[in-house]
Amino acid sequence: MGKLSREKGKRGERQAAAELNKLFGCHARRSQQYCGADADADIKCDINGIHFEIKRQETMKMYPWLTQASEDAAATDCPVVLHRQNGKPWIACLYLDDVPGLVTLLNEYMEQQHD
Repeated sequence: MGKLSREKGKRGERQAAAELNKLFGCHARRSQQYCGADADADIKCDINGIHFEIKRQETMKMYPWLTQASEDAAATDCPVVLHRQNGKPWIACLYLDDVPGLVTLLNEYMEQQHD
């Protein structure tokens, strides 16, 4: 991967973290800058149980990306790919079977914030 591509990826991770912070009032940040392990989620977030894989590319490769997220995620984590093309809004992609678990995780997080 070239330097420009790596920089775009880092910017994408920071942008995605900012979007999560804005949407959920959580603390999300790039994980590579803190620990650097390849199998770690691209974003560390205080919404427990979600493994975020961030892709800031023009060509969408959802199934390979979801496979990567699933393989990198802990067995109990919900793998979610956040993707954005130039000039487009962020999208989230996950397996349909994982939607109920994701909704539960988000609801639990939001309830904790109001306690």
